[in-house]
Amino acid sequence: MHIVIKNHRHFLKSTDLTAAIAALPFLFLMATNVVASDGVPLMEQGIQIGDLAPGRAIIWSRADRQSRMIVEYAYNEQFTDAKTIRGPYAMDGTDFTARQDLVGLPEGEDVFVKVWFEDLTNARVKSEPVTGHFHTIGKSDDIRFVWGGDTAGQGWGINENFGGMKIYEAMRQVKPLFFIQSGDSVYSDGPILPRRLSENAS
Repeated sequence: MHIVIKNHRHFLKSTDLTAAIAALPFLFLMATNVVASDGVPLMEQGIQIGDLAPGRAIIWSRADRQSRMIVEYAYNEQFTDAKTIRGPYAMDGTDFTARQDLVGLPEGEDVFVKVWFEDLTNARVKSEPVTGHFHTIGKSDDIRFVWGGDTAGQGWGINENFGGMKIYEAMRQVKPLFFIQSGDSVYSDGPILPRRLSENAS
């Protein structure tokens, strides 16, 4: 299901979802092709972009060792005229996590980010970057969000002959700004048989 909010200021003031939306991560991007290495920092949890406010967003990530977070951002996918921020240190006391506030962002614009971690003793030793993008909140923007939960429950799984779980493609096509996961993302404790008889079968 998807919902479009035409006036996000009125919506936030008139519902109990304000705190929930503020706490929801906006986007979570997993690192791909992670290769273990003793000398190069790794970003096995990818990056998370959240806590959006007018002109502001927070970039979060985690390294596998002491290192420094670097954030590059631009307003186009080619990273033309990109800005680079030498961010905070990821240390033992924060479980090697780090977060960087992006401020002074234009309203209602796409922002592309690239994040990596550098070794503390040699900046040339760094992780593979993880990229992502988000859309800043604009005063006249419609806010689209989708919600779902409890995937693959009651013994029913993905029907490949039907085309898989088509609902997720339908959700993607409405271009939501965020997704609310209500309940279990997947029922992993229930067996899904290769074939299931109809409930009405004798």
